This record gives sequence, C-alpha cells and structure tokens, in this order.
Amino acid sequence: SNPLLPLPVLQAAHCQMIKDLSACLLGQNLRVDCRYENKTDNPLTYEFSITKDNRKHVIHSTISVSENIYRSRANVTMHKNLVCLHLQSFTTSDEGIYMCELKATNDYTGNQIRNITVIKDKLEKCAGFSLLIQNTSWLLLLLLSLPLLQAVDFVSL
Repeated sequence: SNPLLPLPVLQAAHCQMIKDLSACLLGQNLRVDCRYENKTDNPLTYEFSITKDNRKHVIHSTISVSENIYRSRANVTMHKNLVCLHLQSFTTSDEGIYMCELKATNDYTGNQIRNITVIKDKLEKCAGFSLLIQNTSWLLLLLLSLPLLQAVDFVSL
C-alpha cells in the first residue's frame, strides 16, 4: 500500500494556523500583523475586529460586514503568510482587544482566532522593514526607472 495516500486528507483537515498576532504604530496609524502558516493554496478569508466595553466591532472583514466608523479608516493588505490591518489616525478611543480571525476555503478545522490587547502608550513603533512592505510598489517603480534615468543621462551627454 502507498504510505503517501493519507496526506491530502490531513491537508484538507488542517489548512492554516495563526502563528502570531502583533501590533505596532506607524506614524499616526496602527498596524496589526496576523501571521499564519499556510498549508493550502485555498483562498483565505479574514476578519479583524475590536472588543471594547464588552462589545465586538468589526473593523475590516471578508467574512461579515464592517462597521461604518471603521470602514473609511481601515484597509487590509495580504502578503505571503501575513494579513495586515492598517487603521488610520489611531487614538486612545481605538484601544481594546483586537482579534484576527482567519478561515481558508474548505477548511474543516473551523476559524483560527487570535487576540491582542492594544493600548496606545504601550505600542512600539513598527520596525523599518515594514515600511518596505507597504511601499514595495513605490520602490519597485524606482528601481525600474533607474535604467531609464541612466539612459536619459546618456542621451543628454
């Protein structure tokens, strides 16, 4: 018998796992990083919410509807093994327990959930590399345009 046969079953049963949830300040904005281990290529759905005064408020989600007060201020970027919430002009009224919930399509283990308590005075500034992630497209454009700039210089000579 083939020992490799059970593998796809395992894969379907346990698709993704949240490894780490962290928060940091980038200027006036809050960034919440939800890192996960991906064991499938299935599409990922997510939900970021905040619990304050014992009430849950959805900030940004593909699972349910986000609340109006957050909709204009929040956006989410997805990278390899990282779902990133950006909340603009973060103030003390945005303090609370932030929750990241992930679900992969056809994942039978149910949703993965992680919490983190976010207090403005206790937040650290985001590490430098995070800026790179956010501005990759800008950097890429710059790098792509360098040969062009050199070509222009050459022509003007």
